[in-house]
Amino acid sequence: MAITRNKKQSLVSELTDLLSNSKMTAFAHYDGLTVADLQVLRRSAREQGITIKVVKNRLVRVAVEQNDKLKETDTSQLTGQLLYAISSEDEVAPAQVLATFAKSHPHLKIAGAISAQGALLAVEEVKALATLPSKDELIAQVIATLMSPLHDAVGGLSGDLHGLLDGVGAKAS
Repeated sequence: MAITRNKKQSLVSELTDLLSNSKMTAFAHYDGLTVADLQVLRRSAREQGITIKVVKNRLVRVAVEQNDKLKETDTSQLTGQLLYAISSEDEVAPAQVLATFAKSHPHLKIAGAISAQGALLAVEEVKALATLPSKDELIAQVIATLMSPLHDAVGGLSGDLHGLLDGVGAKAS
């Protein structure tokens, strides 16, 4: 079913907005997935603040050309039936969502990604990104590392104070 020119223009406008605010846009081939599979993917992506779009590659190319940051991006890899996972919050989340879904649905094949700076990432790079911890997990790890000496000092002082009080109590009686 053909879509009208107005609908195409609104899709391009929506894509341009999504891409201009995007930190990462991963794309994958979805040949062989059912509508139910795509609904499951959309639901899991939505939970992580990711938008899944299935649109014609030509419309994505037009949206990329209209975006000042992405104008110079090579869009030659945008071929075949692709779906786009777009995140404005986390650079790693789109790759993680697609990679996690691809583990249980082998028909989904990651094809690449476009970074916020307009760099085109290869499949291997996207898969490497998918293995990284999320932004929240990295922040938690840094905080835990920074807090570790403080926890050790408090633990050591509290242990020594109990020993000191026990010793003073024993001498006093």
